[in-house]
Amino acid sequence: MDAALSNSVLKPVLGWPLAAYPRIASRPLPSRHPAVIPIVPKVYIIDEYPPLRGSQMLPDAHHDLIPRRHISMHAPPQLKLARTVSFLTDSLHTTLREPNGHPVKTKPAQSSRQRFLDTWPIIRGELLEAFAAQGLPAKALEWYKNSLDYNVPGGKLNRGLSVVDSVELFKGRRLTDAEYLEASVLGWGVEFLQSYFLVTDDLMDSSHTRRGQPCWYRVPHVGLLAVNDAGMLRSCIFILVRKHFRHMPFYADLLELFDEMSYKTEIGQLVDLITAPEATSISTASPCRSTYETIIKFKTAYYSFYLPIALAMTLCRIPHTSDTGADPYASALSVLLPLGAYFQIQDDVLDVTAPPEVLGKVGTDIVDGKCSWCVNTALAHCTPAQRTVLEENYGRKDAACEARVKDVFRAVGIEERYAAYERDVYARLKSMIAGVPEVRGEDAVFRREALSVFLEKIHGRSK
Repeated sequence: MDAALSNSVLKPVLGWPLAAYPRIASRPLPSRHPAVIPIVPKVYIIDEYPPLRGSQMLPDAHHDLIPRRHISMHAPPQLKLARTVSFLTDSLHTTLREPNGHPVKTKPAQSSRQRFLDTWPIIRGELLEAFAAQGLPAKALEWYKNSLDYNVPGGKLNRGLSVVDSVELFKGRRLTDAEYLEASVLGWGVEFLQSYFLVTDDLMDSSHTRRGQPCWYRVPHVGLLAVNDAGMLRSCIFILVRKHFRHMPFYADLLELFDEMSYKTEIGQLVDLITAPEATSISTASPCRSTYETIIKFKTAYYSFYLPIALAMTLCRIPHTSDTGADPYASALSVLLPLGAYFQIQDDVLDVTAPPEVLGKVGTDIVDGKCSWCVNTALAHCTPAQRTVLEENYGRKDAACEARVKDVFRAVGIEERYAAYERDVYARLKSMIAGVPEVRGEDAVFRREALSVFLEKIHGRSK
């Protein structure tokens, strides 16, 4: 066996014994290519953990060494990790050797999140330049800069990353720097929209923390100025899109997507707020059940799931028509709406079960009397006595009342019922995705794998 595959190299990396690589030693390297010995395989965490197929780690050509998002490889049973959609060891080197034995100089693989974050200074710089061009006081510029940095780049960035990742997936190759910046502009556009919603939502819900820090309106000297700041965050989208895409034939399509998804989300927020049960009675939860699907579709699914994919498809010039007659945008929407519903139901459950240090905020659905999956499920399975407890305590801004509601939730098995729901919806969504047709654009292909990536990102999440 090559020295590069000795225990001294492999075990410190992941602690896997050499038995995990049974086929490496016996498989000769193709003589027509430089000797390629990966120090550690790229691993895509999946649900099952059968034994590692060592032969997958030896590529047949140089291009197979380029980190490709969404390629599945099996992890050995020794590896016990939570489900994730990130590549394992994303920042480790891969060892390349020329036929003369000299190592090929390579850069360590950069995590996709870090590469996306690296474009933030460019995005922020363009916005500050546009703001300064208005001839405003330095104090206003400083406030604007602080608002941008506090509210936009601090989250998981999954929505923005999904735009970039989907563009790369549709094109089937690594993006050039110029292409990556274009995709990032749209990705950050989704993050600005998300920030706009979060700032206003925190105000309406009187929330205390967001992403592990005080909500923006609770920062000293901000208060209700957050309303104006939120509007300015939304305006950033159109400043960026105009600067980068005004000359493009799909410029109007991008503007329409952002505007329409914002409108739909605001509809969902309205229905969510006006259907919260009154503190004096939970009887209004009956119509709440009939409107819950409307809330989760409009408040979450459109902007969090359909928007990133639709933006990527538009940037890649995927047409609305295909040889089969199917509209790929409509096909994507048919999966992404129920996927968004699954995500919102997850959110509802995490709001009442996840500790604040994990969730990054204090859950308020119970004290706010929100029309959530948890209260609807509890009402459908509770005893008359438990219903009385819910009627007397749900929607009251009192810690003792909240605790009594949580006791009822535990008694009816909310977490167990959610686990059964998740198993069922995951299987149904996988089946739906398998039936989505793939459509070719000018230099890209709409691939159903982008939908699978979204599903895996949220499946089993804990925050």
